[in-house]
Amino acid sequence: MHPDITVNSTSCGLPPAGHYSASVTAGGFVFISGQLPVTRLGEKKAEASFDEQTRLVLANIDACLEGAGVSRQHLVSVRVYVTDISLWPTFNEIYAEWIGDFRPSRVVAGVAELHYGSALEVEAIALAQ
Repeated sequence: MHPDITVNSTSCGLPPAGHYSASVTAGGFVFISGQLPVTRLGEKKAEASFDEQTRLVLANIDACLEGAGVSRQHLVSVRVYVTDISLWPTFNEIYAEWIGDFRPSRVVAGVAELHYGSALEVEAIALAQ
């Protein structure tokens, strides 16, 4: 591994389920892998309401940010994948509550399917400290 790359594989509380790191710090940025609605105990919440899934995913993003020593105000880009684009307004409302007045760049994309039958997945990039 390159000496300028720090793997933060446990920074989100739950070890990744596959061959990847939950977050990596490199080049002055923190790269957070896609977060699904999975609790820190590994419970998959795909059957939960969209609101609950969204709040859990954003809490997982918070855990990854905290594990990398940064906060939401360090976010520069957020990518959101939803299986039902008609739920975008609901996501946007919850996201606005979560992020406050701060507005990093963002993508919201409709996709056919996500792992475990989840309704959304979020990945992010933040400035490292």
